[in-house]
Amino acid sequence: MPLFFLIFLENKIVLKSIFYVKLLIHNTCPSWRHNFFNYAQTYISHMKKLLSTGFLVAVATITISAQKTDSSMAMLDTPMEQFAMPVPPPPPANGSYPSPYKLSWKADLPIITAGIGLTALGVSLIDKKKDLTPAQYAQKVPDNVWFFDRSNAGWFSKRADDLSYIPFQASFAMPVIMGLLDKKQRQNYGHVLVLYLETMSITGAMFTLAAGTVQRSRPFVYSRTNGLDDEYRTNGNNQRSFYAGHTAATAAATFYTAKVFADFHPDSKAKPYVWAAAAAIPALVGYWRYKAGMHFLSDNILGFAIGAGTGILVPHFHKHKIKNLSMVPQFGDGYRGVAFTYKVK
Repeated sequence: MPLFFLIFLENKIVLKSIFYVKLLIHNTCPSWRHNFFNYAQTYISHMKKLLSTGFLVAVATITISAQKTDSSMAMLDTPMEQFAMPVPPPPPANGSYPSPYKLSWKADLPIITAGIGLTALGVSLIDKKKDLTPAQYAQKVPDNVWFFDRSNAGWFSKRADDLSYIPFQASFAMPVIMGLLDKKQRQNYGHVLVLYLETMSITGAMFTLAAGTVQRSRPFVYSRTNGLDDEYRTNGNNQRSFYAGHTAATAAATFYTAKVFADFHPDSKAKPYVWAAAAAIPALVGYWRYKAGMHFLSDNILGFAIGAGTGILVPHFHKHKIKNLSMVPQFGDGYRGVAFTYKVK
């Protein structure tokens, strides 16, 4: 029985094709994986010469003949991990790496533009926030704070506030620096920067609109003895504790960096450390914002979650996807397998 593999990497080239894969597992063909890699790498090398854009299209076809054996039924008890599809072949010797992302200016440009515009609108709303009235200010006491957030009600620390800006500002440079240091990302630097801009524009829009429309005083407003005067506490600019923008922006930048690294290096042993750093940096920012009396605990938790989610999902939704793919178990006289069908509609 034949086995056909169609492997393609595309960016600006639309490859419309129909392929049907029948995978028959036999213990008489131990060299199929080795042959697959050899054929795939040869095809990639040839196609690289034909495409002036530097993107690769590789088509590898392998035919494996298998004899019917009485042991075919025993293969059903073999763990499915052993039947996994082969890992795509390594890049050609010249070191060219295709991007795992696909951009669409029809979608991405409006999103970025809208994100920047909504961020500007949110900033305008923040600037227009009204000061607390005397009656409202009189209600700002720790006992009126939800029990979950009451722990830092009334706190204020100028030092913690200053310290929070160090990792906050440094995080913005992380995707840029990583993109320059990493060879694979550097060869697709345009994709990395565009998606980073999209990530931060969405994060900025969500935070500023929330801060500009939700009236929630900062924790330091709930004290009369923390060294701040009443005029500063009642200022409209300090009635925007919901939610933690510093924490959200930092998380968006760090988790974006980790996600992009993981997509370019899916087999890297450094991934756990990169993800750990991505989580630790915004957590540190959130801790200092909490200690400074700038945000309640719930504000920081929400900011962390929104920022991390945006940093992960924006590049994830831009990854190349295999659509219209179906998988159906197939049985025949003397063999058991799985049929994969892909159709372009």
